[in-house]
Amino acid sequence: MAEPTAKDKAWVIFDRIIADASPLGIHTNPWRLVDDKRQYVPDITTLERLLGVPLYLKATVRSGVRALALDVWLAYELRRAGFEPDAVWPRPSHPRILPVPITKLLEALPKAEKAILIQRLTKKTSISGVTSSSASILGKNYLKQVDVIMTDWATGPEILVSTKRMDSSYGKNAANRIEESYGDAKNLRLRHPMAALGFLIALRSDILVKEPLIFDWLTDLVGKLGQEDDAYHATSLLLMDYGDDLAIDDEDDDEEPENPLTPAGPEPEPDENEDIEDVPSDEIDRALQELPRVTIQEELVEPHLRSAAFIANIVNRALDATPITLHRKARLLRKNAAG
Repeated sequence: MAEPTAKDKAWVIFDRIIADASPLGIHTNPWRLVDDKRQYVPDITTLERLLGVPLYLKATVRSGVRALALDVWLAYELRRAGFEPDAVWPRPSHPRILPVPITKLLEALPKAEKAILIQRLTKKTSISGVTSSSASILGKNYLKQVDVIMTDWATGPEILVSTKRMDSSYGKNAANRIEESYGDAKNLRLRHPMAALGFLIALRSDILVKEPLIFDWLTDLVGKLGQEDDAYHATSLLLMDYGDDLAIDDEDDDEEPENPLTPAGPEPEPDENEDIEDVPSDEIDRALQELPRVTIQEELVEPHLRSAAFIANIVNRALDATPITLHRKARLLRKNAAG
């Protein structure tokens, strides 16, 4: 049995946070009527809790846990919006990526056979070509790992969202992140023109003090990424505020470059044939009690780049691009926005 990694520990804590926010998988309607206008109201409290997990675990950039908190939250918001839970990746339970036809098969199996197959699917970290924790999508010219996806074999990809996070070294990394995003947008948009394409970047709020010009530059370019005809349909910028005592020095801990030759579909993990030890429940409870405080400072971000506008644009784009016979629950929630 292998020791759980930082990502393994993060997943079980993320799962508890999401379970607390949506008991038994039941979500509140995110749509509200404000001054007779329909608005999407994201669950910022849950986002702040999720963002505390990588700080609690002292996770480095290379661990992949920091940006994963954003992915978990966006997938949760898409399920809040009423989309099919199993069609939204990452899923709220292991395996994180599981094709919808397999979930439909599980529903149709007799109880005993279903239990055997579920055990087989959940026993390993991943099964090559079937389950995984991440997936690559073929764009016009190359494969691209996409962080949050909604897809089914009958429709193809309907939502594709890429996330980035920078907690330091803004001047060093900002230009690279924007250049990558421009290229990825065109690559994905040209092969999947009907999919709702989104880009979200999260920055630590100290950028306003350390690199105010970089912040203004990023605000301008992230906004323009959502205005180009061949780029993203929606873009967002989040500001995360947390104490200096929680900051992790990882100046030289850059993310590993993405491999464009990775086969499309679920990506097998390196330890796919190795069982992972369970994280003790008391350790999860302690983590939830000791989560560092993170605050999202939406008021310091331009209104068109705030998370509410971003998610609303993604949801509306996905619904407008499909027949009214699809995504009935999502359409009903939007229609019945609460006053």
